[in-house]
Amino acid sequence: MRSVYTKTVQEIGFLRENNQLVADTLAYIATLVEPGVRTDMLDAKAEEYIRDHGALPGFKGYDGFPFTLCISVNDVVVHGFPGDYVLKEGDIVSIDCGTLMHGFYGDSAYTFAVGEISQENKALLRTTRESLDLAIQKIETGWRIGDIGATIQDYAESRGYGIVREMVGHGLGRDMHEEPEVPNYGRRGHGKLIIPNLVLCIEPMVTMGRRNIFVDRDGWTVRTVDRKNAAHFEKAIFIRQDGRAEELTSYVGIEAKLKEKGFWIS
Repeated sequence: MRSVYTKTVQEIGFLRENNQLVADTLAYIATLVEPGVRTDMLDAKAEEYIRDHGALPGFKGYDGFPFTLCISVNDVVVHGFPGDYVLKEGDIVSIDCGTLMHGFYGDSAYTFAVGEISQENKALLRTTRESLDLAIQKIETGWRIGDIGATIQDYAESRGYGIVREMVGHGLGRDMHEEPEVPNYGRRGHGKLIIPNLVLCIEPMVTMGRRNIFVDRDGWTVRTVDRKNAAHFEKAIFIRQDGRAEELTSYVGIEAKLKEKGFWIS
């Protein structure tokens, strides 16, 4: 990771443009996620969409990752490979997307329901999403990185879920992964101070069972050790001069498409 650096107004503008394109791409993919769809088709469609909108797929080739999207189904936490897997009714699927434009990256993720899912999976998705939103809403002057992690951890664990320790959020800018790391667990009042014009990706990864994970033989795909489902949501934010967080990623378009399809988890 690169050292921590704050962003100029122009750089934040470039990051906002990238992350809005990521959100738009995920909104487009939301119209395609349904039972019977192959995950490699979603990957191809996302790459076409990103290139048609003047950007490069940010993930493709990054550290050797071979695809446009990370598509992580059910017990896959993150970094799943698109392929010949056909989505089934009741699956949950995290889709993580990145762009590269104007020399800056976008990076966000959303976990989708595939058709009608169980009440257990609905609760998992709600809790993960709510933990992300709660952390973003509470950021204020004087907060440290540990406060973000503690907020997510307290919310998820109080509801009986696990928090993945090994995979973390991060700074975002000219590199996809910059300092500081943003764990989804932590101690309040500890860690690097959150300062104005810092851009962060916050991305809780929450498990239905144990928090422990392992990596598949492909060297990328991260699964839960007990093979229970996991959910993953990610937004990019920047810290305003007043110390509060402003979202660079919007889920509005994604969730409008899901409501149209009836796949919305209320």
